[in-house]
This record gives sequence, C-alpha cells and structure tokens, in this order.
Amino acid sequence: SVDDIYNLNPESKESIKAGSVLKIPQHKAAAKTANKEESEYVYHTIQHKETLYSLTVKYNVPAASIINANPGLSAATFNSGRIIRIPIQEQQVAKAKPAVKEIEYTVEKKETIYHICKKFNVTGEELLSLNPELKKGIKAGMTIKIPTSGNQKGENKSETPHEHEINAMLSTPKKIEPVNTIRLVLMLPFMEENAKLDATSSRFIEYYEGFLLAVDSLKDMGYSIDLSVYDTGEGTGKVKNILEEDALKQAHLIIGAVSNDQIGEVAKFAQKNHIRYVIPFTSKNDDVLSNAYVYQVNTPHSYLYDKASEAGCDLFGNDNVVILNIKDNEEKTDFIKTFKAEMRQRKIHYKELNFNSNSFENDITALLKSDQRNVIVPTSSSEEALNRIKSPLRTITDNRPECILTLFGYPEWQTYMRTSLDDFYALNTYIYSNFYADNLSKNVAEFYTKYKTWYSKNLINTFPKYGMLGFDTGMFFIGALHKYGIHFENHLDKIHYNSLQTNFDFERVNNWGGFINTNIFIVHFQTDFNVTRTVVR
Repeated sequence: SVDDIYNLNPESKESIKAGSVLKIPQHKAAAKTANKEESEYVYHTIQHKETLYSLTVKYNVPAASIINANPGLSAATFNSGRIIRIPIQEQQVAKAKPAVKEIEYTVEKKETIYHICKKFNVTGEELLSLNPELKKGIKAGMTIKIPTSGNQKGENKSETPHEHEINAMLSTPKKIEPVNTIRLVLMLPFMEENAKLDATSSRFIEYYEGFLLAVDSLKDMGYSIDLSVYDTGEGTGKVKNILEEDALKQAHLIIGAVSNDQIGEVAKFAQKNHIRYVIPFTSKNDDVLSNAYVYQVNTPHSYLYDKASEAGCDLFGNDNVVILNIKDNEEKTDFIKTFKAEMRQRKIHYKELNFNSNSFENDITALLKSDQRNVIVPTSSSEEALNRIKSPLRTITDNRPECILTLFGYPEWQTYMRTSLDDFYALNTYIYSNFYADNLSKNVAEFYTKYKTWYSKNLINTFPKYGMLGFDTGMFFIGALHKYGIHFENHLDKIHYNSLQTNFDFERVNNWGGFINTNIFIVHFQTDFNVTRTVVR
C-alpha cells in the first residue's frame, strides 16, 4: 500500500523524482497476493552491467526459468533499475542437486566464472552449488571446487551454453502465429433474469451493441470471427459455471466481467489457460499487477494524473497559473497534489486562491497578469463549482480583454456541455481525459447513424458512451489478433487505431504483469469554436 512505502520512505510523501531510490517492503507484496505462486519469487533490481547470464550464476537459476517468470523481459527492458522476479523454486531445485565427485582448482589471472565453466564443461549452477562464495565475485588465487560427476568417460553431457548465447535469448525474434478464425468471448451483466432492466444493465447492453458493430465492420473486411456471449449476472456463481464451457478454453480473447470478484475468477482462468483477457470498465483492479494476460482499458487515476500533470506543465509552463481552492465534495485532491509536485519539480511558479463567492471576481482579478496567459485550475470537478466561477471569469474577459484567461479542468466537465459549452469556448478551456468523442468528426457521425439504423434508438447520453467503448475495444483487439496473432503483445507498438472515443496505448506494468492503457487526451475548446483532441505522448 501507499502507507507501506511512506513508512520506509518518509520523504516520498512530498514527491518522488526520476532516479530516486525507494525501499519497497517485499514481504508485503508476497503476503497480500491472491496467487500462492507469487510468494515463490524473489524480486531483483537489475544493476549496472548485469546480464541475464550473470543473474543465472548469481541466483543459480536457468535463464529460461527467469524469462518464463518475466514475460515482459527483453533486450529493450533489461535495463538497470528495472525489477524482475526470480523463481525461488527453481533455485532450490538446482541447489538440491549434489555433485558426486569434485576436484580443487586455483583460479588464474583474468579468469571468469564463464571461462571456468567452459574449461571444465560444467554449468554455472553446478559451480555455484559447490562454491557459494563465488556469488560475491571471483579473484585470481582463489581455490574452488569443480564438480566432475558429469565428466566421466562415456557420459553424453551437453555443452554449457556460451555466455553470449544466454544473453542473446533476450533478443530472440518473436514469431507471429496467425489466427484463421478469431474466437472471442464476451461476458457482461445483462441481468436477463430481472424483469426490468436498470440503467446500469442498459449501458452494458449498449456496449454489446457497439461491439457487434465492430464485428460487423471487420467481417465486411474479410475477418473470420466466432463470438460467444454470456450473461454473468451478479456475484461469481454464473461466472464459475461459464468458465466450465468449452468455448472459454478455446478462446483467443475474453472481454468483460465488471465486479472485482468476477474479474478475479476470469483473470485466474485466463492465466491458467494462456488466454488474453480484456477488462474494459473498472480502473480499480489489481489483477493486472501480477497477471501477464490482463489488459486494463480504463486508465487508473495514478497514471491519468501523472500524464495530465506533465501535459499541464508542458502547456502552461510559461503562464500565470492560479490554483483555485473550491473545497467541496468533489475535490480532485490527488490530481492537484500531483500537479503541484510536477510544477515544483520543473520550477514553475504558481499561485493559490481560496474561493469566496462574495469577493471572487475582485480576488482573482488581483492575481491576473496582462503580459502572460492566466490559467485557472479549480480544485473541484463538480458542476456546482464550475457554475460558481464561470460567470465571473467571463465578466473579466469582457471587461479586461488585456487579461487572457484559460481554464484547465477535468473529464467530468464533458457531462456539463449542454449548459457550459459556450463558456468552455469563451474561456479557452482545456480538459484532460482518457476518453473524448468529437461529435463533429465524420467517423463519429457515421457511427451514430449506423447505431440508430441497427437498433432504432440513440446512444444513452452518458460519458463515456458505452456503445463507442464497445466499438473501439472490438476494433482494436480483433484487429490486433488478425494482424499479429495470439501473441500480439509483442507488436503493440505497431498497432495504430484511430478511435471514436477511447485510444489505446498499452504499457506493461512490470516485467511479469499485464498491460494498462495509459492513453489520455488534452481536449481544447478554442475561442474560435473549434475543438481539438491531442494525444499526450
């Protein structure tokens, strides 16, 4: 937890910086995991000049075991400072192998463990098991024991892989395994047993409808798709039964489930059967941290706030930034804290003002500058807070044209467009968001038309629109499977999809975990009534 890290690193409460060293309580991670196997690993931070080969020697574990324990490990990710996990069980098995015979040998000048292994045709594991002191290094003049049981005449002992061959395992090209018919499973809480559909069920039905439009579009392009759809209901009872179906074990991709207990069941099943699993809705699930098969579409707040803060500093680094403390029940405390920390790190000066409805116009005017753009950042995302400040700010733009005003705000502001769109334009407003659909774009307009034609209704007026989310999810993942096969994760950097509402920029959370969508937009409502949607890189 955050508090566990704070306890060991009190200074991190204020902020952390790239390059800082943090102590992480390793035993906590092992104890809290739902996966029993997770406690069978130790976590190693890669040091400068370390190689895969040197780790096999240090931990007495085969290189293949390390690679299997870290699906995200490659030549590109084997960098100093990165963390990988080492399978303890493999280490213990290797240590348990006794040598039948041994000889003593004095290390010569400039000899390495690799050279000695090659000279005597033994493995690093065998050498380390007899000479654990070699883990601290090897020096000329040391007397070590060499196992000879594997060198008896007549035995067919395989040659020890060369050091460069072991290190080259990280650069082995990933083959594309084509999929002729893409087998998909969609699991959603349709609540078929309920007599009346509530608003929540209606949104999931809309997601399904949008997904079907994606399937239809791709079938027109020649894709072969086999789609199985299940109603998960509430709880885990129906989910467990669904996971017994043959279609699940044959699937290339599973999408859906909503509650954390349902997601946990599906995630375990996907990991056991090596099936990619997409979580399209929640951003508050931990399975992605330890399950290499999980793709989390909804960007967690920690990622969202980091990238939004960096983007805000890029945009407003030379401006007069004013943090407006509203203090209501929809405060964006974590974002504001992150934004302030980023500004301090970049040495960007900012001001703060406590909102007072009786004196706000005069108070904010006193902080404005005529030779800089003035960026107002309210601490609350509520519609009430926006309504309380937008009229006084528009009055200032009318009466003080030399003071250029800009608002910087939140994804929730998209839901206030019916009453505040004109204000967004007038106040040159920027918002950060992990979703945004430009209703004036050709693709979005065509989607609205096709949806209404198919289903004789309009999309539900909520944000994000689940019909578009279903369409975007289907187009991206089915397209990825079609082009790059089952192991499309090896080619994520080549997959570019122009979304209606939700872009995808997946990053693996660590070398052994799954993928999180880190994409966010900066949406700009310009005073000339144009709107731009820019991807934050």
